Amino acid sequence: MNKNKLISIMKSEVFLYLVFGVLATLVYMITRSILFAITREATISAVIANFTAIIFAFFTNDSFVFKQVRQGWFQRFVKFFIARLSTLALDLVLAYLLVTKFPQIIGQFVHQNIDAVNAIETLFSQVLIIVLNYVFSKLLVFKNKA
Repeated sequence: MNKNKLISIMKSEVFLYLVFGVLATLVYMITRSILFAITREATISAVIANFTAIIFAFFTNDSFVFKQVRQGWFQRFVKFFIARLSTLALDLVLAYLLVTKFPQIIGQFVHQNIDAVNAIETLFSQVLIIVLNYVFSKLLVFKNKA
């Protein structure tokens, strides 16, 4: 692959979305893991971690991924936040079902270690959420190119 092609890929919207998506996921996972270790509450940890990641993701997506004009950022933030509430609901349902209510589903593979169950469920849910968030962002939120 030549240098220009590589640079073109690295500047593409999808590549940048994936990079910042991974960073937002790390923000989410670190926040959730720390809070879960403190509270032992999967749903509370997921809610706070989601809000933290939503704020991080909005500003990186708005500025670096979708390269939006400055005006109208608050309206985009509201749309972005509302769109992310649906993936928060998915995250909460998965956390409740797979960590709180039925931890044995994943636990059977990790010797019923609740920390491992929480980590696996977190990773699983984040893969689904990244895909859904890109679709929502692309189709509903970020339309004002700079």
